[in-house]
Amino acid sequence: MPDVRHRVVETNGLRMHVAELGEGPAVLFCHGFPECWYSWRHQLRALADAGYRAVAPDQRGYGETDAPAAIEQYTILHLVGDLVGLLDALGAPTAAIVGHDWGASVAWQAALMRADRFPAVAALSVPFPQRGPARPLEAARRSLGDRFFYWLYFQEPGVAEAELERDVRASLRRFLYALSGEAPAGDAWQPVAAGARRGLLDGLPEPPGLPAWVTEADLDVCARALERTGFRGGLNWYRNIDRNWELTAAWHGARVSVPALFLIGDRDNVLQIPGMRARLERLPESVPQLRRLVTLPGCGHWIQQERAAEVNAALLEFLAAVYPAA
Repeated sequence: MPDVRHRVVETNGLRMHVAELGEGPAVLFCHGFPECWYSWRHQLRALADAGYRAVAPDQRGYGETDAPAAIEQYTILHLVGDLVGLLDALGAPTAAIVGHDWGASVAWQAALMRADRFPAVAALSVPFPQRGPARPLEAARRSLGDRFFYWLYFQEPGVAEAELERDVRASLRRFLYALSGEAPAGDAWQPVAAGARRGLLDGLPEPPGLPAWVTEADLDVCARALERTGFRGGLNWYRNIDRNWELTAAWHGARVSVPALFLIGDRDNVLQIPGMRARLERLPESVPQLRRLVTLPGCGHWIQQERAAEVNAALLEFLAAVYPAA
């Protein structure tokens, strides 16, 4: 995208790479795992054309943004703090925040903790992570027994990194295919699986080709970003799941008070993660200003790429009502 502006800003003690397009009220896009700013390429153009300043950073541990070595430097407080500092660096008093996958969790928490800076939130794929009564990883170990669950597999430093970094491009191909709406039922990724598995890729089949919504050139951008950093930074987000539970005790029972939009594909594998459907059912209660809950039929996990036109239309309609460009 030759007209996208790229720069590096200082925020919260690290250097963050940011891609920007357009002028106007800021809209901040937060990517998920294992992605980078480029996953929002379709939204940057659509929102810039509608009169917004669309901003998509590589988040902590990804792409051209710094990747601290210590696991404990990837907590939700660090991730939200990075975005508050980013707004300061951009000279933007507020921003509507949009997130996908892990970026959705960060967007929800940013809107919960700093409604003064993030007055509207749109989340894709992951419902609001309302804090439960027990540490999530401990609860998963108790309930799942010896079944394979990727959250637990990611906990041992170095193990998932070694598997996924043997061939970064091939790993990404498998992610994009098996978590997409184009994968037939037999090839679709299962977050929880019975029986022994050596690793994550055992559950991600070799694809017959790329899904129709992604090109080899698109894959090149994301593969280069991950070849530069490896997977460790992104995996460290998972290694703080229980620590995040401890750090967010002050917000236990709190509800997201700002206007919100939620979008998900009906073939999104996230819905198979334990507790996720219950989160979705409670969304109108935990997010009382939820304006719309949009389910896209036949769509998988990579929603803003798989169904860019529909996602853009829903975002623009939502923002026009609660965070207008003019």
